[in-house]
Amino acid sequence: MKTFKKIVLGGAALVVVLAAAGLALTHQGEIAPQASIPTAEFSPQQIAKGKLLAAMGDCAVCHTAANGKTNAGGLAMPSPFGTIYTSNITPDVQTGIGGWSFEAFERAMRHGVDREGNYLYPAFPYTAFSRVTDEDMKALYAYLMSEPAVEYTPPKTELNFPYNVRRGIAAWNWLYLKPGVVKDDAAQAPEWNRGAYLVEGLGHCSACHTPRNGLAAEKTGADHFAGGSAEGWDAPALTARSASPLPWTHADLVTYMKDGYSPRHGVAAGPMAPVAHGLAQQSEADLNAIATYLMSYRDANAAPGDAQALIKEKTATPKLALDSEGYRLYQGACMACHRADPSGSTFGVRPQLALNTSLHAAAPDNAILSVLEGIQKPAHPELGTMPAFRHNLSDAQIATLLNTMRAQYGLQEWKDLSAKVGQLRQQTSASEH
Repeated sequence: MKTFKKIVLGGAALVVVLAAAGLALTHQGEIAPQASIPTAEFSPQQIAKGKLLAAMGDCAVCHTAANGKTNAGGLAMPSPFGTIYTSNITPDVQTGIGGWSFEAFERAMRHGVDREGNYLYPAFPYTAFSRVTDEDMKALYAYLMSEPAVEYTPPKTELNFPYNVRRGIAAWNWLYLKPGVVKDDAAQAPEWNRGAYLVEGLGHCSACHTPRNGLAAEKTGADHFAGGSAEGWDAPALTARSASPLPWTHADLVTYMKDGYSPRHGVAAGPMAPVAHGLAQQSEADLNAIATYLMSYRDANAAPGDAQALIKEKTATPKLALDSEGYRLYQGACMACHRADPSGSTFGVRPQLALNTSLHAAAPDNAILSVLEGIQKPAHPELGTMPAFRHNLSDAQIATLLNTMRAQYGLQEWKDLSAKVGQLRQQTSASEH
């Protein structure tokens, strides 16, 4: 009995020691708030550069709630572990980052720890931002601290146990955070290296376009850029795994980033639209560098394909009876803007659906969301908008319409599509209010 008691007491003591060690190892001290923002240290050139970097990093995309003030936070970001609300990154002293010194800002960006010493959830892509140079980090800080301060306290992120134990993120960081500036590859051209720095750093493209493991960390190796998800939308693969019916070319990528639209692929929709808006602000040289780097994940020698020939092949002969419900739905809802032989001078672009990646994808989510929500906020106003059909078409009608188009383009029907439409309709219904 005494032996058993000794074992229990010894085990309890070991637990206490390990817990104390864990607390000590994961402790991050508070960085004292700065008395004032050092605006005199910021040059106009540095602030201007920081503005471009903020656009590249999509700062406002994530830190601005619907109908909210820019960068004031409050955007709800669904995750497998619960809803995470973005923080206020305006220079307001009480509710934003006005009290943050550059040291505090740099720690958050590179190590995922805020000024008070709290671990940040990796929904904030500090794993990518950790790879940014000091010069760019200081320029970004100068820009954010020069913007208007907004007094606003976003909703508090409250996840269930054990995800609410922020110190546990220290273990996640130990496994997946690899800090250090993106290094040049001596075997690659300067343009490729510049593209790698932008894509893997502030651009954090892999945060959406790479699948994640069970601990919500990006997969590596062949899965890098192999497709992921963002705000309920599928982020398509940026590699040869892309479902696009035509291969992406270097010119396609540059056009898409600059215009938010590629005639050979389609329009930036969903969460990609504001990203394309930020990319369009970058220099031509940087857009070409990004395209050069991303093309290295594809077969750059692949024939680009003939878009017009493919459209004709997919649309010339009806695959179903002309009076079928799917064709009638298409004529009523889609044909005015998406007919295969566009004519007239309707405002905006006319994407060819036979070339649309969403309709050729293995999963129907993006195609469904495009019909339900339309495109209300395009990357650029001149692209025009697409109406939402959630109040015009039933779940069954949307399923019939999409599967008719799949059949027309020689693709297999999506299974249980009506139920999926209903599921996504319910999930997105709150966002329209």
